[in-house]
Amino acid sequence: MKIWVPMDSAAKALGADQVADALAREAKARGLDVQIVRNGTRGMIWLEPLVEVETPEGRMAYGPLSPADVPALLDGQLNGLGPVEELDWMRRQTRLTFARCGVIDPLDLDDYAAHGGLAGLRRAIGMSQADIVAEVTASGLRGRGGAGFPTGIKWKTVSDAVADQKYIVCNADEGDSGTFADRMIMEGDPFTLIEGMAIAGLGVGATRGYVYLRSEYPDAIRVMQAAVVIARQRGVLGHDVLGSGRAFDMEIRTGAGAYVCGEETSLLNSLEGKRGTVRAKPPLPALEGFLGKPTVVNNVISLATVPVIFEKGAQHYADFGLGRSRGTVTLQIAGNVRHGGLFETAFGMTLGEVVNDIGGGTLSGRPVKAVQVGGPLGAYMPVSKFDTPMGYEEFDQKGGLIGHAGLVVFDDTADMLQMARFAMEFCAVESCGKCTPCRIGAVRGVETIDRIAAGDAAAADLLTDLCETMKDGSLCALGGFTPYPVMSALTQFPDDFATHKEAAE
Repeated sequence: MKIWVPMDSAAKALGADQVADALAREAKARGLDVQIVRNGTRGMIWLEPLVEVETPEGRMAYGPLSPADVPALLDGQLNGLGPVEELDWMRRQTRLTFARCGVIDPLDLDDYAAHGGLAGLRRAIGMSQADIVAEVTASGLRGRGGAGFPTGIKWKTVSDAVADQKYIVCNADEGDSGTFADRMIMEGDPFTLIEGMAIAGLGVGATRGYVYLRSEYPDAIRVMQAAVVIARQRGVLGHDVLGSGRAFDMEIRTGAGAYVCGEETSLLNSLEGKRGTVRAKPPLPALEGFLGKPTVVNNVISLATVPVIFEKGAQHYADFGLGRSRGTVTLQIAGNVRHGGLFETAFGMTLGEVVNDIGGGTLSGRPVKAVQVGGPLGAYMPVSKFDTPMGYEEFDQKGGLIGHAGLVVFDDTADMLQMARFAMEFCAVESCGKCTPCRIGAVRGVETIDRIAAGDAAAADLLTDLCETMKDGSLCALGGFTPYPVMSALTQFPDDFATHKEAAE
């Protein structure tokens, strides 16, 4: 009998390790031949620990499971949820990037290959640099880390650059609130990220790669380090990638937890052992990046999506999506929501469908008031904008941004003035201090919001002017995007600001 128990951080936090231990003990006591596989999560966090049992009809789901449920599970007396793939949450998805996550043993390269892994890399090996870049460009893949910049253009810039050394850097510094896709893919399917980086290396002529991984992810660090060792031993990495005669190797580097190091130039400084401060651009990292050499800096999900593009073809990927937002978006649904987790679907689903239909509304049962999309620097979207389709341009037109596609849901008890204050305070704490609009502006922003809360009506205009200065004058998105949550709170929820004025009077 084969039983899968997730080793994903979220599942472990909810007791997956204890369930796995109980299974091992009970099976041993009964003399049962049970193979326990520690997989990644399927993304249904409200059902974790979600245990899957192999049957002739497929993998059956049981969850959330506790150690006390183990005897009944082994007796066959526990009511299950049915085949995992037929659960409504799974059936409604378009899983491309996350197709293997939760399905395979994360550190079993043969299991990875049996589920389509390495097919993309083998295809890329037979292609020229120009053809590899053209394939990524044709897919319409855009940066999944926040900016949505076309991946193909970035790769072509690095590919065309003349240098004795080039690099691939994976930005795994996932620091946005309500986001966990990077962590999930690294813990549940690490070889897809390695394969994507190897393809990127072949495409631009880079022979070295680095994953910059945040220190708060110990499980992801452990899995990625182990996966790199296995990939190197099996010839996926090294001086002769899969016998191609072409070289690409990589290593894992751990950051120290600064939010600003999610910005690519600050990340590069940190990677070089310097203080994590933002660099002025130009020069672009694509021309002068890590150690002054041409560097591709891509997000985890961007790079982890590359293998499926090469396995199934650029057109297959581009056929999904909406407008200029091609392929799938990995929605991370969190906050005050009934069904939180990861849901991968083609771009185009409306925000209201995601929150109310997929997420099931608020966990508290109260009305939804706002959804912050895109991390702590994302705009607060009111219910009146729930008809907005999930697409980069579509969100931009409504004053929002998709960013890393994290959604944090709030019910009608949320105080939006306090949420605006938190955004400014967050920026003040996390600023690298390089530029004045961010370093000073965020501190003044907190003070100004406190003045509004104290009943100073004129301070609202001052807050608006301050946000304009931060948006236009900041060196990077930390200061430049902080106005999104602040101004959306101020303009979309004016009653929350008026209430504080009235209370002060």
